[in-house]
Amino acid sequence: MVEQRSLQTTKKFVDELLTWARGRGKILIVVHDNPDPDCLASAMALRHLFVMKLNREAIIAFSGMIGRSENIVMAKELEIPLKPLTILNLQDFSVVCMLDTQPGTGNNSLPSGTRVDVVIDHHPLRETSTLCHWVDIREDYGVTATILYEYLVVQDVPISTKLATAVYYAIKSETQDLGREANKPDRDAYLRLFPLANKRLLYEITYPKLPVEYFLTLNRAIENTRLYSSLLVTDLGELSFPEIVAEMADLFLRLEKIEVVFASGCYNNEIILSLRTNRSDINAGELSRRIVAGLGLAGGHGMMAGGKVCLAMGRDEVAEHLLHRLLAELSLEKEIPVALDASHYSLGEDAAANRLES
Repeated sequence: MVEQRSLQTTKKFVDELLTWARGRGKILIVVHDNPDPDCLASAMALRHLFVMKLNREAIIAFSGMIGRSENIVMAKELEIPLKPLTILNLQDFSVVCMLDTQPGTGNNSLPSGTRVDVVIDHHPLRETSTLCHWVDIREDYGVTATILYEYLVVQDVPISTKLATAVYYAIKSETQDLGREANKPDRDAYLRLFPLANKRLLYEITYPKLPVEYFLTLNRAIENTRLYSSLLVTDLGELSFPEIVAEMADLFLRLEKIEVVFASGCYNNEIILSLRTNRSDINAGELSRRIVAGLGLAGGHGMMAGGKVCLAMGRDEVAEHLLHRLLAELSLEKEIPVALDASHYSLGEDAAANRLES
């Protein structure tokens, strides 16, 4: 009954939103900078809802760049229509929607003071969002696209193969196949959408060809990795695209004995940072905000977070300050860092036997 009441509440919200939007002009959908699969699929779903229920097209706008290979293939193969925010006149739009981000969070480029009418997100509610007309924030959801999927379901909107593939991949990517911060609605959507998704496209998106910059950055990250007990800190140096910081953080969290990863790199005179953890006693979003307090902006969830710091002072000085704060937060100030090399991990048959036993 709880789930049914939730769907009824969702239907009432969407009914009223559509009624409100019906009598207005052009619709803009804004996603966060350097968009990932979650906001891309969410925007695709909301645009589809407006087309099917209001017979109205909506513009999907983004800033930054799409640099991660998986995301490039997703946007191209699923034909997600995207326009740079900088070429649009915001005065032309009567309805402004924001997905997978919120006003004033720092991870979107919507100019400060711009009216935002609709906010749909799964990150913690920001005070700026309370001023918006239509707000649907569900912190207990692992994926924003799951919320939009429910909008389509309660409105009996048919879901095309490409849209099903987009939303399914968003859930798959964001939750790492339901293993990270997935809730029951995410699991239900994942299972219902899989039969509808195009498996060939899913393979192409999940396993794209990777540019040489990826491997060069990986090599640099390994060389610049330092271990502080169960914390791994890595500096990626100068970045060819900002999303690779989160990609490396996800990868390094798979290393044996590591429970927290802090990855960073420089892009456009900013330090881009990503925090990952598999510890239940750490909230990555809250920890990241404390680390960058007074220096930049950050946010996220229990197990994953990101942020950026403008390089007003020297890069080394900022990086050292962030590291000092991180170590203090984790009570590791006295820990002596060591480089990542095989000598810190048991090798051979005994090591393999120990891994099986553990």
